[in-house]
Amino acid sequence: MHPNLSVIRKRRDFLAANRGLRVARPGFVLLARPNDGQGKRYGITVTKKIGNAVVRNRMKRRFRELLGAALPDAGLPDHDHILIGREGGIERDFAMLRGELAAALARAAAGKGDRPRGPRQRRSRRT
Repeated sequence: MHPNLSVIRKRRDFLAANRGLRVARPGFVLLARPNDGQGKRYGITVTKKIGNAVVRNRMKRRFRELLGAALPDAGLPDHDHILIGREGGIERDFAMLRGELAAALARAAAGKGDRPRGPRQRRSRRT
């Protein structure tokens, strides 16, 4: 890993990044948020909905490799970068993921995130 990158480990940092810029791609969702001068940091989240531990760990290893190569040059300075794994991310070609990450970082640098998600609607039990 690059020496200028640090890993986000605290839950509160992940939750804070969720209020930042969001860029969705088929294999992952990138969250980016300013971190008040703490440098380039990254975090990875893959939920149990994605698969068993072997699949989740493989996806995290791929994301670590992608971020280690892309963030030193294309990452936003003094920002937290969070990658959230999506269902189809493990089957995607590595070169395709690399291109999607470069496009997502460029979009985040331009400030063009996806529209913010509204509050979740509760379903009534009668429908």
